[in-house]
Amino acid sequence: MNSRNFRRCLGAAAMLAAVPAAAEHNPPSTDPDALLTDTIIVTARRAEAISADGIAPPQQIALPADAAAIAARVPGGDIFGNGALSGQLSYRGLAGERVLGRVNGQRFATGGPNAMDPPLHYAPSILVDRIEVARGVAPVSIGPALSGAVNAELVQAQFTDSASLTPQLRAAAQYRSVDDSYAVGGMAGLTNETWRLGVIAAREEGDDYDFPGGTATGTSFERNLYGVHAGFRTGPGELFVEYRRSETDPSGNPPFALDIVYFDTDFVQGGFRGEIAKDVTLNLRLGHVAVRHLMDNQTTRQPAAPPMRARATFADADTTTAEASLRFGTAGNYVQIGGDAELTEKFVTITNPFNPDFFIESQPDARSDRIGAFVQWRGGLGAMEFEAGARIDRTEQSVGAPRLGAAVPMGPRALAAAFTAADREDADTTVDVVLRGWAPLGAFTPRVTLARKERVPSVLERFGWLPTEASFGLADGNIYVGNLALRPETAWIAEAGFDYDGDWLTIRPTLFYRRVDDFIQGVPFDATIGVIDSTVEMVANINGDPTPLRFANTDAELYGADLDFSIRPVAQVELAGTASLVRGQRRDVTDNLYRVPPANLRLSAVWANERLSLGAELFAAAAQDRVAASNGEDASEAFATIGLFARYALAEGLALEAGVENLSDEAYAPHLAGRSRVGASDVPVGERLPGVGRGGWVRVTARF
Repeated sequence: MNSRNFRRCLGAAAMLAAVPAAAEHNPPSTDPDALLTDTIIVTARRAEAISADGIAPPQQIALPADAAAIAARVPGGDIFGNGALSGQLSYRGLAGERVLGRVNGQRFATGGPNAMDPPLHYAPSILVDRIEVARGVAPVSIGPALSGAVNAELVQAQFTDSASLTPQLRAAAQYRSVDDSYAVGGMAGLTNETWRLGVIAAREEGDDYDFPGGTATGTSFERNLYGVHAGFRTGPGELFVEYRRSETDPSGNPPFALDIVYFDTDFVQGGFRGEIAKDVTLNLRLGHVAVRHLMDNQTTRQPAAPPMRARATFADADTTTAEASLRFGTAGNYVQIGGDAELTEKFVTITNPFNPDFFIESQPDARSDRIGAFVQWRGGLGAMEFEAGARIDRTEQSVGAPRLGAAVPMGPRALAAAFTAADREDADTTVDVVLRGWAPLGAFTPRVTLARKERVPSVLERFGWLPTEASFGLADGNIYVGNLALRPETAWIAEAGFDYDGDWLTIRPTLFYRRVDDFIQGVPFDATIGVIDSTVEMVANINGDPTPLRFANTDAELYGADLDFSIRPVAQVELAGTASLVRGQRRDVTDNLYRVPPANLRLSAVWANERLSLGAELFAAAAQDRVAASNGEDASEAFATIGLFARYALAEGLALEAGVENLSDEAYAPHLAGRSRVGASDVPVGERLPGVGRGGWVRVTARF
C-alpha cells in the first residue's frame, strides 16, 4: 500500500468513527497501581461500564492462539511473528529477553534455543483472564528487566463472601475460518470464603492459514493445557498452590530452520500472600518449570529435508525460582524489602535422525544462577506521589564441555575443542534504579519516570560456540555465534506524560527516551566480510551463510511516543484507540537499530445497548524504511486492515460473539514478521510471512 492509500484508509477510519482499541482496556481504576500498569481484558469477563449505562464492552477480535498478539495491543506494542504459537512482544522497540515475561506471576527460562516457546507461548488466549503490561519500566520488585514487563494471568477460581461452597464456571469456545482453527477452554471450581479449588483445561488446533494469494504452508498448530489450583484463606492472607501441564504437539514455525515436534512443560508454584500483622504484608513464592522439547525438519516441514541435512534437536530447560518480600505500610504508602533467586539449567543436543553417530551438544549443562535483593518505597511529598526502588543482582553463568558424535565433521570439532579450552564461566553484578513521580490533580495527572536498568547477556549470546541460526527468535536466516567478552547492557531511561480522565474523554500520552550502553546485537564476525578465513565462517558457509554474525556490545538509543484514548460522546457509544511511534538508532556507527516496528495506529468504535454491541476496528502501520543496513534488513510497506465485530448477550453470563477480520482482504506483511523457510508454500522462501486474509469468526463465552 502506498502512502496515499495509507492516508485514505486513515481518513476513512476517522469518518467511520475514528476509534481505538480501548474497549478492551479497563476503565480508570481506583487501584493505586493503575497509573503504572496497562491491563488488557481478553475474555468475556465483565468489565466496568464503558459508558454511563454500564454496558460491558464487546470483544473486538478473534482470539489468536498466540497471547503475544493480545499483549501487542498496548500502546508501544508490536509482535515478532514467528509462527502461530511463538510470537514475541516488542515493547517500545525492545523484545526478547529485554522484556520480562511471566505467566501467573511466575518467571522461567524458555526451552527452545531459538525461543520457539517465549513466555506467552504458555498462556492460551482462550484461558487468559487478563494481561498486565508494566507501563514503560518494570518495577524493581518483580525482578531485573531492561524494558517493560508482561504478565498473563490465567482464569482461576475466586473466593466468595459466603461460608457455603459455590460452583464457579468460566468457559469459551471459538472457531476461526482463516485457519480452520478451533479453541475451547475453561475453568470449573468450588469456592467459599475460606477455600477455592479449580481445574482448567484448553484444547486448540488450527490448519495452515490463508492470505490473499494463497496458503501459508507450515503454519498449523496444536496445543493442550490442563491444570489445577487451590487456595486457603487464613485471616487476611492466602496459602496457594497451582500445577499446570502444557503440551504443544507438532506445530509449524516457517521462519525457523526447524518446526516444533513437541513442548512438554510442567509448571508448579506455591506460596503465601497477605498480611501477617497490621500493615505488614508478606509474600512468599516457590516455583519450578521443566521444559522438554524436540524440534525437527521432518515432521511438519514441507518438503522434509533430505537425510544428509535432516536435523532433530532435543532441548531441556529447568528453572527453579524463590521470592520473598515484606511490605510495611498500605498499598499506597509503604516500604518493601525483598529478595529472589532464579536458577536455570539448559541442555541442547543437535542430532540427525538418520545417523546415530551425528550429534552435537551445542549447549551442554548451560547454567545461569541469579540471586537478587531490592528495596522499594512508595509515598507522597506534598502534592506529589512517588515510587522509588533499587535492586542488586549477582548472576553466575557457566557451560560444560560439548561432546560430538563420530560423524560430525572437522570444522565443528575444531570449534568445540577451542571452546572446551576457553574459560566457560562468567559472573556479573548489575544494579537497577527506578524513580517514578506523579501528581494527582483531579482529572489530570502528570507523571515522569527516570530509571537505570541492566541486562546480563544470555547464555546463548555469551557461550554460543557453534554457528547456528539460534538468535532468541530473530528468525532472520542469519547464523550467529556467541561472544565470551560480552558486557551487560545498561539502559538510561526517561519518560514523561500525563493521564486525563474526564467525563467524556480519557487520554494517556507518553514521551520516552532510552539510551542503551553496550547494547547486544549481531555484527559481522570479522572485518573481512564475505572472505572465509576462519573456522566459524567455514562452518557457517557449509550451513548456507558465508557472512555469519557474532553477538557484540554496541551503543544504541530509542525514543518515541505512544498513547491510548477513549471518547464517550453519548451514553451508548465509545470511540477508542492507541498510537505508537518509536525510533531506534545505533550510536557507535551511523545505522538504524535492527527490527524496530513502524509507527502504528489502532482505532475502534463500539455501539452498545443492554444486550447487543456492534463495532468496527482499524489497524494501520506505516512503512518502515529506517532499517539496519549492517544487518541486511529490508524495508516494509504500509498497510491497513478493517474488522467488524458484534456481541449479543443470550442470558446473564452467556454471550455470542462474532466478527470478520481483514474485511477488504488486504495483502500485507508486517515489518516484524519472520521470513518463510518453507519450500512447499505459496509464500516464497525468504519473504516475510503475510498477514491473514479475510475470514470470519464466532465465539461463545459463559461465566456462572
